Amino acid sequence: MSKLTKNKKLALAKIENGKAYTIDEAAQLVKEITFTKFDASVDIDVRLGVDPRKANQMVRGVVTLPHGTGKEIRVLVLCTPDKAEEAKAAGADYVGLEEYIEKLKSGWTDIDIIITMPAIMGKIGALGRILGPRGLMPNPKSGTVTMEIGKAVQEVKQGKIDFKVDKFGIVHTSIGKVNFDAVKIKDNAREFMATIQKLKPASAKGTYVKSVYLSSTMSPGIKLDVKSLLD
Repeated sequence: MSKLTKNKKLALAKIENGKAYTIDEAAQLVKEITFTKFDASVDIDVRLGVDPRKANQMVRGVVTLPHGTGKEIRVLVLCTPDKAEEAKAAGADYVGLEEYIEKLKSGWTDIDIIITMPAIMGKIGALGRILGPRGLMPNPKSGTVTMEIGKAVQEVKQGKIDFKVDKFGIVHTSIGKVNFDAVKIKDNAREFMATIQKLKPASAKGTYVKSVYLSSTMSPGIKLDVKSLLD
């Protein structure tokens, strides 16, 4: 068993065992239990009462966080020349087509998201084994396959994220940075949970949101009072 570090002990000492914290309390506490020398991400983990193996219980969606993620998102737009200026004006970091498809084929993935057009998807399909495992494959459901290239780039840059439940029934995502004030962390968490609630499958039985934990990079998890998130 690994030995607890001094900072880990300090963090655990601040968390009351068995207590479910309100989002107001947790948003402040997560800042107090983070001792990293870098600006850590604030993460949320939601355990849902769904069976992801059933297509009608797959929970997947997008949400635009009111205060963004705090992370600089590197966007690649794969488009035809007539859409290139629109993409650049919206703030895309990389814009092109064939040259970037060749770079991706060679293993280049120094980006966070790819936005493209429906007509281009045929060219990207062959990159599935490279992009899929890294979560980079464009998808119409997440708004990354669209003719509204400029709008899509702006939304991503402003804090739009997409998420989906994993095979264990858990949705995990980052909703900000530790340098955010507690109110921004709370606002982002509540917006995310409101979206999760709207996506409840009609076929899901019993308790939908089973548990929610807030944490930062390398910090212990803080159990949340679900009611304080959804009210």
